[in-house]
Amino acid sequence: MRSTYGVMSVVLAAGVLTACSSGDGPDKSVDAFLSGWRSGKLDAVGFVDPVGAKIPAADVTAQIRALSGELVDNPPALKRDGEPKVTEDIATSTVTVDWTLPGGAHWTYPTTVRMSKGKDDAWQVIWEPKVVHEQLTSGDSFAIRRETAERATILDGAGQPIVESRAVVTIGVEPQAISEAAALTKDLGAAFKSVGVDAGLSDLPARIKAAKPDAFVEIITLRENVYLKIRQRLQDMPGTRFRKEQRQLAPTREFARALLGTVDPVLREDIDKNPDKFVVGDLIGHGGLQGKYDDRLRGTTGQTVVITRKGPEKTEDVAEAFRSEPKPGAPLKTTLDQKVQLAADNALKGNPRRTALVAVRISDGAVLAAANGPNGGGDNLAFTASVPPGSTFKMISALALLDKGAVSLDGKVDCPKTATVDGRSFKNSHNMALGSVPFRVDFAKSCNTAFIGLAPKLGDDGLAVAGRSVGLEGAWDLGVNAFSGKVSTGGSAAEQAAAAFGQGTTVVSPLAMAAATAAVARGQWQQPKVLLDPAPAAPAAAGPQLNAASVEALRTMMREVVTNGTASALSDVPGKPVYGKTGTAEYDNNPENTHAWWVGWQDDIAFAVFVEKGGSSTTASVPIAEKFLRGLS
Repeated sequence: MRSTYGVMSVVLAAGVLTACSSGDGPDKSVDAFLSGWRSGKLDAVGFVDPVGAKIPAADVTAQIRALSGELVDNPPALKRDGEPKVTEDIATSTVTVDWTLPGGAHWTYPTTVRMSKGKDDAWQVIWEPKVVHEQLTSGDSFAIRRETAERATILDGAGQPIVESRAVVTIGVEPQAISEAAALTKDLGAAFKSVGVDAGLSDLPARIKAAKPDAFVEIITLRENVYLKIRQRLQDMPGTRFRKEQRQLAPTREFARALLGTVDPVLREDIDKNPDKFVVGDLIGHGGLQGKYDDRLRGTTGQTVVITRKGPEKTEDVAEAFRSEPKPGAPLKTTLDQKVQLAADNALKGNPRRTALVAVRISDGAVLAAANGPNGGGDNLAFTASVPPGSTFKMISALALLDKGAVSLDGKVDCPKTATVDGRSFKNSHNMALGSVPFRVDFAKSCNTAFIGLAPKLGDDGLAVAGRSVGLEGAWDLGVNAFSGKVSTGGSAAEQAAAAFGQGTTVVSPLAMAAATAAVARGQWQQPKVLLDPAPAAPAAAGPQLNAASVEALRTMMREVVTNGTASALSDVPGKPVYGKTGTAEYDNNPENTHAWWVGWQDDIAFAVFVEKGGSSTTASVPIAEKFLRGLS
């Protein structure tokens, strides 16, 4: 990909013709010239041409600017190398010229500045274009040609490419071939909708009207396999035009989209922020790993400085003065598993709400999937959401109570329909009341009031201590943004009651809860990891071994959530036993408004499901969990 940097004109005031005083040596004259070359102010320097005729400093200033061409706005660093050599009335000085090219590359070469001593003993610079560069002649100028480096890919945990060059088709229209813009817009919208694509066509008629008759008015770029489904339908519409291209894409549009980011044509705002780095036509990363590690993935753009010369009909490249070859980018290696990620994406497909599903391998903490919805999600909620965990946090509360010896599996704990603490009333989902039942039943049926009754046994920091033992609130370094949670500490009796079942001021991300769940399954927390190369500089150390008796009891209760509790829909999922905890989390002052959660594991995969404003977990998050597990099987 090759393009040319534009040149910004700058008007400089012309200097007056002077010469260094008769008492100055040639070193002072060459130093004054170098200073003036860089600053654009040469009025302190005297100039003659090779035959001795005087030249106004303003003319030399103008010529240097013209010769500099596309480098004019970034003058070179200039250094005199040693003392000038004098032979009678001629002095010669070697100078190092160091141009900083757009993007930061350096082009360095020597040049020679000659001077002659006038009748007044003043040294004057002998001006000619080759002072700037030996290959330059009058009327020439520098231009830059760019060659984009090969962009590196993102790899999965097995070292296989996730993001590869894949065929796409950019669909547009040609205004002069369209008779009814409104009708065409309607037909295009219907065609795109048939393949589940919203092309945002509301402004298309206005764009057609404003464009030149023969312009290509771009509408949308589709993967080739999607385009082929409606190709004939689109080609039959008057005025449609098509461009086949290659883009760096994941296997599907939704595939870990919010985590990976996208590779797209450079935007005007990108160019404005980095005018020396990008030009129109570049492809760059936006968001996620593609954006954060764009420099690494994109590599180093190759640049060639050419000498251009104006001919009778056109300007041509006549010589190559400098070349730096493009250097390909370096890949990123992630922990993602393509099969698991596709199952996670598919589990969220069709849900109109904002959703997230993150899966972590229990044995080593590797993130196998990070799915967001709808349609891949705009934000990486799986990693960065900061929301109350609701009853999934009873996993942490139960761990704290078991560690303190405050409960046992079969110890009776009352589950009334409601509970009031400091004047604040709490209730169970569906007004459930179990009476005095074993704690394992309270857990499996997700009784809020039972945990409220036990809250005083946790103390001011019992929840926080248990939460930190499974990684919450940790200083994580994943190489990408992630929220490790914040656990309620202290507060009023009502706050402590709410926090005991995942309300109050406790907030988490799905990744934080998936990692905590993996810790329960494994018996020890370890920081989740998603980037293997480049590896994060300072990952958090593994947590302490969890109390074996407490963990064993907790695992028993999390299995009973599936066999005899709120997630019984998962009891017939193929494969090894499923463990987990459902949760609904109030997000405002209306107890009817809740997020839906699931955390759990099967075999070596722990995972969390979050549905924003999803309502009941049994109708929102548990079906997603089931679809995910069946997809894996």
